[in-house]
Amino acid sequence: MLKTHNCGELRVAHIGQEVVLAGWVNRWRDHGGVAFVDLRDRSGIVQLISDPVGAAEAHRMLRQVRNEYVLQVHGVVQARPEGLENPDLPTGEIEVVARQVKVLNPAKTPPFYIHEDAPVDEALRLKYRYLDLRRPRMQRNIILRHRVVKYIRDFLCARGFVEIETPILFKTTPEGARDYLVPSRLHPGKFYALPQSPQQLKQLLMVAGFERYFQIARCFRDEDQRGDRQPEFTQLDLEMSFIEREDIMALIEELIIGVVEDCSDRQLLFRPFPRLSYAEALRRFGTDKPDMRFGMELVDISDLVADCGYRVFSEAVSLSGQVRGICVPGCGNYSRRQIDELNVLVQREGAKGVAWLAVGGEAGETRSSFARFLTDGQVAAVIERMQARPGDLLLFVADQPKVVNRALSELRLELGERLGLRDRRVLACCWVVDFPLFEWNEDEQRWDPSHHLFTAPVEEDLPLLDTDPGAARGQQYDLIINGEETGGGSIRIHNREVQEKVFKLIGLDMEVARERFGHMLEAFEYGTPPHGGIAPGIDRLVMLLAGEPNIREVIAFPKTQQAADLMAGAPSEADPRQLEELHIRIVK
Repeated sequence: MLKTHNCGELRVAHIGQEVVLAGWVNRWRDHGGVAFVDLRDRSGIVQLISDPVGAAEAHRMLRQVRNEYVLQVHGVVQARPEGLENPDLPTGEIEVVARQVKVLNPAKTPPFYIHEDAPVDEALRLKYRYLDLRRPRMQRNIILRHRVVKYIRDFLCARGFVEIETPILFKTTPEGARDYLVPSRLHPGKFYALPQSPQQLKQLLMVAGFERYFQIARCFRDEDQRGDRQPEFTQLDLEMSFIEREDIMALIEELIIGVVEDCSDRQLLFRPFPRLSYAEALRRFGTDKPDMRFGMELVDISDLVADCGYRVFSEAVSLSGQVRGICVPGCGNYSRRQIDELNVLVQREGAKGVAWLAVGGEAGETRSSFARFLTDGQVAAVIERMQARPGDLLLFVADQPKVVNRALSELRLELGERLGLRDRRVLACCWVVDFPLFEWNEDEQRWDPSHHLFTAPVEEDLPLLDTDPGAARGQQYDLIINGEETGGGSIRIHNREVQEKVFKLIGLDMEVARERFGHMLEAFEYGTPPHGGIAPGIDRLVMLLAGEPNIREVIAFPKTQQAADLMAGAPSEADPRQLEELHIRIVK
């Protein structure tokens, strides 16, 4: 080894010891002929000093080095002079007197500071990702990810799970997002697909009798990017046999609590995790991904304003719509400009606008965009229904339920952010259950699965597949943390007849179904046990534990929102000879 100790591990107990260190120059300072260098490795930072008399050559070398030079240093640990200790540094009570200094590699001036977490354009960070990853925050994030994955593996192995790898090259069976296709050289004109998830394979492992499977699985989806999406991502893939929904939810809840407590300093808001039906989540929060760190829940006032003189309200109710709102505490002094900003936000979500009422307090009277069209009694009833206090701001949207939910959900999140109610140090976990099994596709006049093709209906709802598919509930469960869908799963169909019935309901031709999923259908005839699973996203979970705004901050080498690798220049053009071998012709 080129070093005997790590920089960050030296303490008072090491005083007097000779050590050999190796790392990067984090910072250097020359104070009147005495050179100070902060040497950094993965474990932390230690201060080096030079002795111009006792070790003149080492002193000369330390005065010449610059940030990010790679050094090997032989020296002796000593206590820092009294009064010059650094309480913010774990090694702040000691320093190393350099006796020999060797430059293992010089460095150009980096395009941004490594030793401090100053804001840097993300494109520049991604182009020089290997330098960005040296920065303390990114080192913490990647090491946190390692700790989380290790905890998951240890937790599941201790509970009888077997880790099994599944193929990366598989069959294209479109189930939602676009597949990434890989051409086959040996089979001209045919393609493999990178797995969107190991869904079919983990179910087949249950047919194979493994009963408890897991994998830290790489998944690939060719879809538009956003802060919590990447073309390739990692999930904890998990499947169990002979279980019911409650068994998986209890297991994952125990796992998440353990990960949070063992790997982070986050605070869990709820234990056990609340369980909301899909209908309740929409009613209270306007979304099936509720952020439960704060209240400000949606309230329906449709019955109070159905016959009022404000046409925006009364006409929405008459057209089978609704009027719902939120009470924003302490924001009754919002200016018209601030309210106009909120108006723009709800319009982006498809609503016509936001109606508002500022509840008067001691400082003034009630202000409103619509109160003059209502009687005093109606205004009082609205304020009472909203449980508003003097100084609060009431915001309403009138439209069809989907529009109202979408607009008020975004409005609630925006105001929660402005009011500091979305504390990243707090994790509010909940389960959402009892989703509809199908959603009606108006464009194609058919049913779409709300989760995926293999989700089992709630047992008592099986007859509804023949009579009223839209009323059937799926045995699906989503783990939501701070408004992020962190994991989704379901009890699976394990019966060929039910699976074929679902294929028919979603308009999948049976010949096509057999070509795509024949291996699954045949397997269901060989004694398939009842089974189910879930797939929490590792990237999203670590993002939440690290308090980061998007998953790119917890992935070593992520793509941009345009799915590009700025560091390596991917995707790139292929050599014409490669294309010829693969029997591919580019058409522009």
